[in-house]
Amino acid sequence: MVNTGQLPPATRTDLPTLGYDPDDITTGALGDLAPGPGWSRPVLLDADLLILVTSGHGSAELDFRALPCRPGALLRARPGQVLRCLGAQLDATVVRWGAGTLSGLDVDPDAVPPYRQLAGEDEDAVISEVTQLTVDADRHAGVPAAAALLRHQLAVLLLRLTMLPAASGRAPRPETEAFQRLRREVERGYQHTRRVEDYAARIGCSVRTLTRACLAVTGRSAKQVIDDRVALQARRLLAATDEPIARIGRRLGFPEPTNFGRFFTREVGMSPGAFRAAREHPLTVGMVRPRPPADSPARPGPA
Repeated sequence: MVNTGQLPPATRTDLPTLGYDPDDITTGALGDLAPGPGWSRPVLLDADLLILVTSGHGSAELDFRALPCRPGALLRARPGQVLRCLGAQLDATVVRWGAGTLSGLDVDPDAVPPYRQLAGEDEDAVISEVTQLTVDADRHAGVPAAAALLRHQLAVLLLRLTMLPAASGRAPRPETEAFQRLRREVERGYQHTRRVEDYAARIGCSVRTLTRACLAVTGRSAKQVIDDRVALQARRLLAATDEPIARIGRRLGFPEPTNFGRFFTREVGMSPGAFRAAREHPLTVGMVRPRPPADSPARPGPA
């Protein structure tokens, strides 16, 4: 598989990119993503992905969240996340696209949930569209006129996925809008500030409003949500890169390595060095499991 996208400007500076064309759509196999034999360590993603499991049983770790994988499982991964797949016979079709691919089309890829176990007519429809996109991407590789066809096929696939019934069956909370605004601002600024007051000023609301929204949606305070995002980025870089720990700390706003070490140990439960040393081992019951994303259930919901 070749050609991926680039990270959004807000996060591109602290993650490596591979220089692929940001507008290409490519398809391939799950093994194309592996950083080495047997997924010896997580891989840092630099493009948007849909991963449809076609055979076998195993598990995937998306941002350190363990997800069961069997035929019909669908993962939606984003640039900057870390992915690791485990299972000797686990196969999947991967659809990969870049940041500029869907420009001008009325579709929101972020509305697709990070994990679904498809079944019945929904599974049949998604398999059919992924198969056709894969065939056309291979058949028309390098043909400029095919770019529009692939873009619209991808848009239809994403729209279909956004229309699937919510796995949780829960109605959005009224505080969700304020929480999502905070998340967007944190994504832009987590490297520079962890102060709730700074984000409240950017959004134009009070600290109390943000804290109330975060508690309602996640059960955690606004400060904890911000710190969770910084700790997640630290885990990503420690697990998937060989960048020195002190440099990772500086990128995340910690000029002193000792301050970064204290922060990481408090948030994750082990030192940065111990976390990095354990990166070649998949998640097990005895290992520290970082909290799941705030917009996802602690466990995958039913299809």
